[in-house]
Amino acid sequence: MLVDNEHSVQQITPLPRPAATVILARDTNHGIEVFLMKRTTEVTFAKGMHVFPGGGLDAADGSQDMHDLCVGMDDALASAALGVEQGGLAYWVAAIRECFEEAGLLIGYRHEPDRYEQNLSPLIATDAPALATLRSQLAEKTLSFTEGLKRTNLRAGTDQLVYFSHWVTQPGRPRRYDTRFFVAAAPAEQIAMHDNSETVAHLWVRPAQALELSQRGELNLMFPTLKTLETLTRFHRVEDLLTYARAKPPAASTTPHTSIARDGSIRPLIPGDYAYAEVRKLDPDNIGFAKSDIDPGQAVKIAPEIWRITAANPGVMTGPGTNTYLLGTASSGIAVIDPGPDLASHIEAIRQCAAGPIQWILCTHTHRDHSPAARQLQTMTGAQLIGMPPPHYANQDLDFKPDYVPSHGELLQLAGITLRVIHTPGHASNHLCFLHLTEKILFTGDHLMQGSTVVINPPDGDMSTYLSSLRMLSEESIDYLAPGHGFLMGNPQEAIERVLLHRQDRENKILLALRQSGGPSGIDTLVAMAYQDIPVQRHALATRSLLAHLYKLQQENRVQHLEGQWQLAAAV
Repeated sequence: MLVDNEHSVQQITPLPRPAATVILARDTNHGIEVFLMKRTTEVTFAKGMHVFPGGGLDAADGSQDMHDLCVGMDDALASAALGVEQGGLAYWVAAIRECFEEAGLLIGYRHEPDRYEQNLSPLIATDAPALATLRSQLAEKTLSFTEGLKRTNLRAGTDQLVYFSHWVTQPGRPRRYDTRFFVAAAPAEQIAMHDNSETVAHLWVRPAQALELSQRGELNLMFPTLKTLETLTRFHRVEDLLTYARAKPPAASTTPHTSIARDGSIRPLIPGDYAYAEVRKLDPDNIGFAKSDIDPGQAVKIAPEIWRITAANPGVMTGPGTNTYLLGTASSGIAVIDPGPDLASHIEAIRQCAAGPIQWILCTHTHRDHSPAARQLQTMTGAQLIGMPPPHYANQDLDFKPDYVPSHGELLQLAGITLRVIHTPGHASNHLCFLHLTEKILFTGDHLMQGSTVVINPPDGDMSTYLSSLRMLSEESIDYLAPGHGFLMGNPQEAIERVLLHRQDRENKILLALRQSGGPSGIDTLVAMAYQDIPVQRHALATRSLLAHLYKLQQENRVQHLEGQWQLAAAV
């Protein structure tokens, strides 16, 4: 495995900070528009990206004083909508507060206690000076949001926000958030303005238009923002969107799933933690016996008649180590997928784990952390070796000589099960994935990773082919991914989309670097510009994926290569 992200596979990161985001929508003659803000590059999280207004919860958001200023919503109703026991109303408050601080738009009411009958009235244009003053006081921290609402006779329009979705930042990021998304009609009498602190620009845009701008590299969107925009494209009116959101069933409980850490302590996991999908699968009743660390040499039963053993070769390039999978029973015989590196301890662990005779050895590809043990294991067991021959490059296990070379789409009947062979070139030209048709588990080798993307290393690695292979997998019926490094992964379609989006984002950064360079540029210059988010010590590896992107763009006639220098083609 070669990683291409700023992080390699990590086991567990701290629990994310609770946060709230609000999707502001308004009607136009051409359909709804939504409000996006561009974050500064000086922040730690979502640098330079376009996002919906929002941020982390503050302690005061959950105070009774603040809740007394909320209209049409109490903590019990809010918590039930979010699927939590208590504290739900703080998310509504945070969404309103953050929107006001960042965008200057207050979702709320003027409170006029002396009015006869109704004492709440909509905010209007003449309230703008008072709102601007309040916003400045909040920015200067001379006043809290709660106190500011009290002094200005304002109330939080929590009745105007409708809960929409729930996203958790993946592990490995500098900061992680457990974010609730809300949707609301934009205040009609107020004008938005970014704060020139955390946000440096803003725009109103139709969801479909935002997606087009993202594809062209003109808007940098995080995965949750992109997926939200895709959902919003189906609505022509704000009221249709709000009706849809109101009709959605209450959220499932977000109670952390219990696991056991390496030291024996109890460790809570939430969606987004690397071990979460596996722990939930192995321990659906949340008893708390599943492990949230991967320990080399220890067998883990991940499904009926499927075991995983991880080799003791952890590192930046291999995460917690290379996974070997054993399939079958004593009566059916055992199939081994990816026997791993030629380590005597690992080979012995495989033999000890096998419930019956090892009769088949399958290799997803022949990089040196996946196939070298096959030769020794075959000598010991006489098993049939299945896979594709290695291409003749230095990083390949050139001693791998398969007894049988399967074809794409072929059904392998072995170990009492059926595996469908899927040829997935890109990371390696001879890369195969194996789909367990009964369990709907895809053994991915290095084609899909947990928490990182693989380096596509030319000439054997090919970016265009890799992306095509990913899109092909998105058409398969898969419940879990069993990667070559890391835990079982749930939500396979989302995992595939995240990689595709990451690759598109990287390509956009490369094209931007070529534009900004002002002329032909060498590889060192481009990697420093397009991979600023990657530690310098990993730029040598990033160079290989950079080349793969450039070769793809060259095939598409979008860049030119002249005398060791790269530049945009005339039409780009």
